[in-house]
Amino acid sequence: MASPAAFPDPAPVPPPAEPQAIRRWLTPVLAAEFDHEWELTLEAAKRSKDLAGVHEMLGRWRHIAYLERRDPGAYHRLLTKADQISRTGSNPDAASYDELRVLIRRRLGR
Repeated sequence: MASPAAFPDPAPVPPPAEPQAIRRWLTPVLAAEFDHEWELTLEAAKRSKDLAGVHEMLGRWRHIAYLERRDPGAYHRLLTKADQISRTGSNPDAASYDELRVLIRRRLGR
């Protein structure tokens, strides 16, 4: 993983919820996924005469673009991890409830 200093633009906020702005922040592979979903979403909006799905899709993708800008490859690592958890039914990296409570207390200074 590259250090944050390796990127000239620290991307302090997600891109606007506009297709072209989002695409500029995506890798070619993710841009192809975006384009495919964009076409499906537009077709659904045409049929339903409702733009809610378009707004939801753009909102989701702007955060994916932001995540990728800050940590390249993070989205695919997230998908891989979700697939592993779905297949095995457990997360080997997960902390127990008690461990999380201790961590939270420590962070809160209690």
